[in-house]
Amino acid sequence: MIKRFEDSHVKEVMSIWLNTNITAHSFIPKKYWVDNYNIVKDEYLPVATSFIYEENNTIKGFISIIDNSFIGALFVSEEYQGQGIGNKLIDYSKELYSHLELGVYVENYRAINFYKKCNFKIKTEQPNEDSGFMEYIMEWRR
Repeated sequence: MIKRFEDSHVKEVMSIWLNTNITAHSFIPKKYWVDNYNIVKDEYLPVATSFIYEENNTIKGFISIIDNSFIGALFVSEEYQGQGIGNKLIDYSKELYSHLELGVYVENYRAINFYKKCNFKIKTEQPNEDSGFMEYIMEWRR
């Protein structure tokens, strides 16, 4: 079930964020994610509109939208990946917003292929302003 993120979900959501980032981005040092944990928790999460996917009182994934169009985060716990949860969160967001954009690292082939299957198109390639690693900006329009 998809529902609105609440402050009581912070610990679980941030655990998913940290663990999934470390695994999905093995080309970026783990220290980068650890160092950015509090910035995401204290600065980005509060300004985003976020939704969780929860089953049996377990948060299995989440999506965060910034400024009504930018997907700042879409993460599914590793043990629940491949079950359609990411698709459900994207489809839910597509019902709410007519235009979505996101940044995805060029080396994250699995995520790029996922977004392409969700009808996102590569718009530009640029260095990520925080990490310096190359990323694609992808977009979807209704």
